[in-house]
Amino acid sequence: MKWGTHFDLAGCEAKISELEEQTNTAEFWNDTEAAQKVMQTLKALRGKTGGFYSVEKIYIDLLEFIELAMLEGDTALLTEIRTMAKDFFSAYDNLRISTLLNGEYDKNNAMLSLHAGAGGTESCDWANMLMRMFTQWAQKRGFGVEVLDYLAGDEAGIKSVTLLISGENAFGYLRSERGVHRLVRISPFDAAGKRHTSFVSCDVMPEIDDDTEIDISPEDLKIDTYRSGGAGGQHVNTTDSAIRITHIPTNTIVQCQNERSQHKNKDRAMKMLRAKLFEIKQREQVEKISDIRGDVKDIGFGSQIRSYVFHPYSMVKDHRTNTEVGNVNAVMDGGLDVFMNAYLLAQVNNNG
Repeated sequence: MKWGTHFDLAGCEAKISELEEQTNTAEFWNDTEAAQKVMQTLKALRGKTGGFYSVEKIYIDLLEFIELAMLEGDTALLTEIRTMAKDFFSAYDNLRISTLLNGEYDKNNAMLSLHAGAGGTESCDWANMLMRMFTQWAQKRGFGVEVLDYLAGDEAGIKSVTLLISGENAFGYLRSERGVHRLVRISPFDAAGKRHTSFVSCDVMPEIDDDTEIDISPEDLKIDTYRSGGAGGQHVNTTDSAIRITHIPTNTIVQCQNERSQHKNKDRAMKMLRAKLFEIKQREQVEKISDIRGDVKDIGFGSQIRSYVFHPYSMVKDHRTNTEVGNVNAVMDGGLDVFMNAYLLAQVNNNG
């Protein structure tokens, strides 16, 4: 198909052949970390070409059914043709969206942080709901999800959490989620059954490779160890293995308490610090970096990118693209693709 040229199918297949040759060499697994990166790239390329061939097959089958219906005058095939056409356009849109993820960091893993804002316990519960929503979205895509840092709410939910979401183009998709998310519902924490509005901020950064040029001097770091806090459960350790690192020149603070090993927590925290310092470096080089991080807004009224309304009606609306979905529960179960796709398409249109 001609659109395979735009998709660079030939380039993808050539790269797959090249990488497969590397995996067959005797010394391939001598460097485990490098080998794993090659395998990840190979998996992503195979998924990309597989997606193309899947769409192509639907397209060819659709044309054959249309031709058959026209030759035989069989109107009974129209229902199946409509279903196939719907499947084709859906698959084609997803394939097209994947080609838009061509930013320098789009292919990277993503570090997603949620912070409860105005609304007290209600906002902490909202942060917990959003963590589940993003986890569900990631798992449906086959992405890995790891909790790097977790601070429980005083009564319920979470005050803040940082997730590492691992998968091809994780940052490319999730950068559309940066901003303030607003909830409107009847609060289960209000005995009077009143309607409440709550806010949670979402920040997303790409995980930066260790070979990226970020100069971090040991004397610029203050490293503290502490015991994980919170209400207990899988997110909390019982030893002083949690790590907090402060980069003194920029007053940038990161912390990790996921692993029981202090050494592993330190490694994770350093990755988080590298990502934040990389962002600072990029912002110093240019006036506005939309590919790295959007504008930071207050966590409150008038600053939301998206509203999730449970009462008095059911609707999720993205205020940047005006995309609306009536089934709020489907969105909370990870149905975010419609918003992400609309955001990516809007960016392309805005950039000409």
